[in-house]
Amino acid sequence: ARRARSGELPRGWRWNMFESLLTFVRNEIARPNLGGEQHPEEADKYVPFLWTLFLFILFCNLLGMFPFGGSPTSSIYMTGGLAIIAFFMIHGCAIAKMGPVHYVKSLWPHIDVPYVGWAFSLMIFTIELAGSFIKSGVLAVRLFANMFAGHLVLAFLIFFIFLAGQVNNPYLWGGVTLASVLGVAALSLLELFVAFLQTYVFVFLTALFMGMALHPEH
Repeated sequence: ARRARSGELPRGWRWNMFESLLTFVRNEIARPNLGGEQHPEEADKYVPFLWTLFLFILFCNLLGMFPFGGSPTSSIYMTGGLAIIAFFMIHGCAIAKMGPVHYVKSLWPHIDVPYVGWAFSLMIFTIELAGSFIKSGVLAVRLFANMFAGHLVLAFLIFFIFLAGQVNNPYLWGGVTLASVLGVAALSLLELFVAFLQTYVFVFLTALFMGMALHPEH
């Protein structure tokens, strides 16, 4: 981070990879969802948060790829904590921009229907309010379920080797072992892809929900 702040040109594959990730988050996630082409400076205010979120989740996801390691994001408590942070950021950025009263008013739709218009507005307001909690809950469950399910499948494939060894048939044990090892290797590559994909999905949805709160007129 200190090197990037200095403005020095990237050197080496590690620094270039790091810069590529940061540029991707800024140009493909933050600016399209938070500021658009007209106001990129508004999006840039929240880019450091999205950078931190992206790199932290990606690092946690990749920890599960190491032998005897595990992904912290395969725990609902970890993903729930991340969702709570996203929840406060989604509403906090809008409150900081518009003020608490104006932000609550932006959630109240104006329906010009005689006598019953206020009732429809109240129902939609209630749904919007509940939806703000549901969005954060979905962020937690989506990341947890994808990471946990992948590790569970890998564990079951390895467990097949142990079960085959109880039969006392070397041919069966050898065949099951070879198939399990090849299956684990193939699924590990898929898990590597899922680690990056789920990081992108979590950060993208967080930025999208932040943009919806910052620009309720859209």
